[in-house]
Amino acid sequence: MAQLGAAPVAARVPRFPHTVRCAWFWAWVPVGALGALGFVSLGVLAIGPALLIGALFARSATARRSASGLLTGAGLPLLLVAYVQRDGPGTTCYRTATTAGCDQHLNPLPWLLLGLALVAAGYVGELRRSA
Repeated sequence: MAQLGAAPVAARVPRFPHTVRCAWFWAWVPVGALGALGFVSLGVLAIGPALLIGALFARSATARRSASGLLTGAGLPLLLVAYVQRDGPGTTCYRTATTAGCDQHLNPLPWLLLGLALVAAGYVGELRRSA
């Protein structure tokens, strides 16, 4: 029988302050960015440290709750590629008083869409976790 004025069971579960959850989320972001950078270009030079740091973070139950920051971090290098390739797809040429040349650019749209999807997925995952 429930006592009058007793706190519901869900209210007695300890919740972590918002600042702790945010701090761990943002701590995971560079790990995800480093892992994505390793996957796209640097290989073991970036994936190794990302796995090591991720393993250290994963030892903490509090940190694991905010691991969705990995997705947000993984999206950031993709958004950077989309920004750098914003003149694409194709060849763009330039000419100044002292130099001229042409550059090849990738289509930025796939990079942009995947980057936005990963950033949004990480953010939504963190919102759902903290709700």
